[in-house]
Amino acid sequence: MAQLSTKIKEYCKANGVANVEFFKDVKLQNDNNGLGDYIKEWNLSGLAQPTDEQLASYETAANTAESNAQVDATRRQAYGSWNDQLDEIFHDIDAWKARIQGIKTNNPKS
Repeated sequence: MAQLSTKIKEYCKANGVANVEFFKDVKLQNDNNGLGDYIKEWNLSGLAQPTDEQLASYETAANTAESNAQVDATRRQAYGSWNDQLDEIFHDIDAWKARIQGIKTNNPKS
């Protein structure tokens, strides 16, 4: 199940709001009562606070976004630093291309 914050980001993106600042635009809270996170404050003018049903409709998109974020993190770690990559390109660009393609192949996005 996707995080509430990710579903909110997907809802906002689908409604023309590219960037959501949590702690300013939207404040989430969890009362540790077993009910999970909820929207405590909605401060985005021009976009109505979504209902639970609306947010639920973004579950698939949010799961994909979270999965792709994990793939990005894995790829970044495998790529190594820019300094090392530039040195690798200088010495053998074809080997670098093959290594990067292998990382992308082994870590596909959804």
